[in-house]
Amino acid sequence: MLDRGKVQIFSTRSSEDYAVSVIEELKNLNEFTRKYKDLKGDLEVKTFSDGEIEVDIGESIRKKDVYLFHNSSRRNKYNLSVGDNQIELYHAIDALIRAQAKSLTVFEPYTSPSRSDRATRRSSVGLWIHLKTMMSLGMTHYITFQLHSDKSKTIIDPTKANVDDMPATSLLKHHMLKYFVKTKEAFDTKVHEKWAICSVDAGGEKMARQFAETFNCDLVIANKRRSVTQANTVEKIDILSDSPLNDKTIWIVDDMIDTGGSVYTLVRELKKRGVKHVNIAIIHPVLSGPAVQRLSKLHEEGFLEHFLCVDTIYIPEAMKKELPFMTVVSSARLAAEIIYRINIGSSITQFFCPEDPYSVLE
Repeated sequence: MLDRGKVQIFSTRSSEDYAVSVIEELKNLNEFTRKYKDLKGDLEVKTFSDGEIEVDIGESIRKKDVYLFHNSSRRNKYNLSVGDNQIELYHAIDALIRAQAKSLTVFEPYTSPSRSDRATRRSSVGLWIHLKTMMSLGMTHYITFQLHSDKSKTIIDPTKANVDDMPATSLLKHHMLKYFVKTKEAFDTKVHEKWAICSVDAGGEKMARQFAETFNCDLVIANKRRSVTQANTVEKIDILSDSPLNDKTIWIVDDMIDTGGSVYTLVRELKKRGVKHVNIAIIHPVLSGPAVQRLSKLHEEGFLEHFLCVDTIYIPEAMKKELPFMTVVSSARLAAEIIYRINIGSSITQFFCPEDPYSVLE
């Protein structure tokens, strides 16, 4: 067993509730983790009158295996901007390293700048800045759920820090199997014959294909053409399918929904093709700008039935009330299992393996 030291979990203000839920799951994970004591670390953020901040660690963490939870999304309980969130994170990393943590793992369920992963003309690259800054401050390990692009992991220098981009699609698949399929008989008949998995665009084909393989059903590929004059606007969507879509139940899957423009256009296009039901399953509920209004309108008009997402980003109660057809799937237990395995030096390969549907179904 690898001795990484005693587990200590901290969080910035943006991820306080999530960290607490992970701690509760970790304490009840197994006989070994039930022995964990005082997992929650003492971290205080001081704000000065001139706008500067300082992060203090209120306890000794010398030689401990430290995990820092953070979410740089601008949707959080404290209404902190993305910029303020990131500055707080960098201060927290610096404080924890100065306090001589044995190892420091930054756990960001959602990596906010993940789509800014390449330069276009003279532009900055947000993800490169974010990851390089954390490495330069002393971060030794980075964990996140479902980066927007596989190649993003290569930004991190393996001689300075490790990176684990953990798939969260298993959470959605498990929920769909347990609550929508339910039985092996339904899986072998209804799902195989009447379901289809649809990508939002060509870039999402890989994820959609994985879902289609898990559920043993048809795959539909959407090919969208964005407006060259207006951001977050889709001009046209083409639907590619080997079989007719009429009377099918379509599950649109993707890693995130931002403004909802793509899915709004796609759902309407699918309904024109005579599909019976349309549902959406995504990992990161970014839901910025008009996204909530767009999803609500689709539901009110009878175009959208169910919306599944994972709790990688804070969702306030007001938003849940606006989207009563939304189901938020918890990732806290998965995060706890990852932390436990890393702490004892065990493999995390099992989280990357294909799911066995029959192990979930009755």
